[in-house]
Amino acid sequence: MSATPQPRRPGRRATRVLAAAASLATLGALAAALPASAGQDHADGGKGGKKRTVDVQLLSFNDFHGNLQPPAGSSGQVTEKQHDGTEKKIDAGGVEYLATSLRTARKAHPYSVTAAAGDLIGASPLLSGLFHDEPTIQAMNKLDLDVTSVGNHEFDEGAKELARMQNGGCHPKDGCFEKDKKGKPKKFEGADFPYLAANVTNERTGKPILKPYWVWKHKGVKVGFIGVTLEGTPDIVSAEGIKGLKFHDEIKTVNKYAKILDKQGVKSIVTLIHEGGSPASQTYNYDCDSPGAGDGISGPITAIAKGITPKVDALVTGHTHAAYVCTIPDPSGKPRMVTSASSYGKLYTDTTLTYDRRTKDIVRTSVKSANHVVSRAQAKAPDMTSLINRWDKLAAPIANRPVGYISADIPGRGAGVPESPLGDLIADAQLAHAKSLDPEADLALMNPGGIRSDLVHKASGSEGDGVVTYGEAFTVQPFSNTVNLVDLTGAQLVTALKQQVSGANEASPKILQVSDGLTYTLDLTKSGADRVVTDSIKLNGKALDPAATYRVALNAFLAGGGDGLPELGKGTKPLVGADDLKAFNDYLAANSSADKPIAPPKADRITIVK
Repeated sequence: MSATPQPRRPGRRATRVLAAAASLATLGALAAALPASAGQDHADGGKGGKKRTVDVQLLSFNDFHGNLQPPAGSSGQVTEKQHDGTEKKIDAGGVEYLATSLRTARKAHPYSVTAAAGDLIGASPLLSGLFHDEPTIQAMNKLDLDVTSVGNHEFDEGAKELARMQNGGCHPKDGCFEKDKKGKPKKFEGADFPYLAANVTNERTGKPILKPYWVWKHKGVKVGFIGVTLEGTPDIVSAEGIKGLKFHDEIKTVNKYAKILDKQGVKSIVTLIHEGGSPASQTYNYDCDSPGAGDGISGPITAIAKGITPKVDALVTGHTHAAYVCTIPDPSGKPRMVTSASSYGKLYTDTTLTYDRRTKDIVRTSVKSANHVVSRAQAKAPDMTSLINRWDKLAAPIANRPVGYISADIPGRGAGVPESPLGDLIADAQLAHAKSLDPEADLALMNPGGIRSDLVHKASGSEGDGVVTYGEAFTVQPFSNTVNLVDLTGAQLVTALKQQVSGANEASPKILQVSDGLTYTLDLTKSGADRVVTDSIKLNGKALDPAATYRVALNAFLAGGGDGLPELGKGTKPLVGADDLKAFNDYLAANSSADKPIAPPKADRITIVK
């Protein structure tokens, strides 16, 4: 497709869809290439030569997180397995390239639908996050996204704000960000694709807060989409953001609505689920179905996929930011396609669903799928460049302000290890802020999911290499969490550290980043809570005293028991400080200069035994 305005594709909705907007407001809140026939009708030789089957192209992605501009550092790379077995890093992502990739992929595919599996917004870089993600919704509209599920980050600013993302309207506090040609405030129009939230209900009414499902239709072909987020969303978002909401079991919810769609005559069904797994390889083109010990995929999605009714023909997943195209058996034992396209728009998945007009169902044995790199070697989509430039003019005065200096890359999100240099730096910054409020502060803990990117030494603009701008710091910490101080006993701290690797976190550990002075050993050869070696936990070289009280700095999310760490929510004598981004920027300003930039911390506070 060219850069000129394109006609709407078949199946696009013309109106906003929100099942329970009123109640929301009251809440306050394979690697196989596609066959040459893909997208074509197939003759069955029946009466009148009517075409019996047609290939429906399903394009999908997940966890975009407002990354309109190409993500920097390791966050903007995918790993590709070469023919000789070696691995190669490829720069990827950016909405200008994602638009080009999707538009190119749709060519010669008259039956094409584009779907996403949540976290399109939230934890976004400044270009989108500063404007409450309105720029990203506008970009998704231009991409011709047809449908998406909600993810946990869609609830970062609460249910009422999510309703605004769907229906439009100016922000209740910050107002309208843009102006029309007459200089008057321009109303945000909202998403022209439906957000689906089948397993999120209003506690008071018991009804879904958004549409639970949506049906794509084109020339007699119908494909139903059911959208759900992970049931554990309350464990990983701010309590205020989900106040008045209830999150239900993914399997039971999908099975319920699959039965409803089936009764309506919709036999072809895709589930968009913001939950995922971990493939055995980090390469995007890894053959997930290859035999061998340790191959395949693990994590929450495996059990969920095995429990979802065979009525569902494919699962588009997300949340883990992993890349995979796998088959997992459904309850009847038949293989079913389960896909995920990494994150930040670095990949998209192209799946062929062969639709049988007689049965109205997908021919499961004909389903093919593959992940494709959103290469930065291709042409940029001019309309997306224009969108970025428009918002960048509004953001630039804030985004380009220098806040500190670094001597080299400081890995964070893409570090790939339990402890990252950037995690250490952020924890140190929060401890410094805490000490400015209370000199008795002892240590700081930072949740790994709150670190959204690396700090990259190479300049992103005209600021110069090694200069950290406000926009880059915002990209690292976009949540505006306050830094809180609480009293916790030594016993509670030990319990909290063990909760990182047990209970809700046993399958997918949430390893806290720790401030200078706190050390311990993580023994990965053991299981559950035993992975944290109790007698190794020390503060400034001394063993923690279970009966002693320690003054602990942690962000508001952790102070509420987030990330499956309820013990941290039991702190006493709370003191609320500034937001975490200010604490980080203040630390950079006080501890770095052009002549003396900050070097990456050694990340040696947690000793790993494998």
